[in-house]
Amino acid sequence: MRILGLDIGNKTIGVALSDPLGITAQGITTIKRKGEDRDIEELKAICDKYKVEVIVCGLPKNMNGTLGPQSEKVLKFCNIIEEVINLPIKMWDERLTTVAANKAMLEADLSRAKRKKIVDKMAATYILQGYLDRISK
Repeated sequence: MRILGLDIGNKTIGVALSDPLGITAQGITTIKRKGEDRDIEELKAICDKYKVEVIVCGLPKNMNGTLGPQSEKVLKFCNIIEEVINLPIKMWDERLTTVAANKAMLEADLSRAKRKKIVDKMAATYILQGYLDRISK
């Protein structure tokens, strides 16, 4: 079963995909946001191509666990994804995933320009891997 992981931001959407067994997550792309309809279209194409069965979306919570304005935007967009693409959506706490992704890239000595290009895809990978680890227990 293939599972898609998303890190949804205002300008980009990081996308990760599980292996067919649902054990590991790999970052596959970063979608530059071009409007809701086009974004959904791109996500649907990815879901169709990889025969995705579930989508895991990172939910940006505040450090105290509350939901802020960005969370509301993400939830709204995820509801639209669920309606249009017709796949179940699972929300996953994404606190510190971007921080972890940046830290890993710094440790790998990637340039700032390179980090900027892949940080969302890496964050999506962290989100999805966290979910995969949880469901495998």
